[in-house]
Amino acid sequence: MPFKKVDVSETIEKKKRENPEFKKVWDDSREEYRLIGEMTALRKAEKITQSALAEMTGSRQQVISRIEKKENSPSLRCFCNILSALGYELKIVKRKNI
Repeated sequence: MPFKKVDVSETIEKKKRENPEFKKVWDDSREEYRLIGEMTALRKAEKITQSALAEMTGSRQQVISRIEKKENSPSLRCFCNILSALGYELKIVKRKNI
C-alpha cells in the first residue's frame, strides 16, 4: 500500500478553524516553543555547552537536552533558573496590540 501524502500545515490550520480549544492549545504551545528556541540560541551565543549549563543550574545535561529538543516542558522555575545562569531574566510586559 503506498503512502498517502499529507499537508501537515493545512491539516493543522483546518483543525484550528474547526476546533477553538485545539487552536488555543496549539497557539499556546507555539509561544512556549519560541521561548525555548530563544533560550537555546542564547546558550549557543554565549558558547555554553549543555553540560556546562546543567552544572550551572544544578541539573543534568539530559534535562537541558530534552528541554531544547522540546521533549519536556520546563517549569517556570526551571526556565527562569536557566535564563539566570545564562545572565538573562524573564520579564512580563503588556502587549501593545491589546
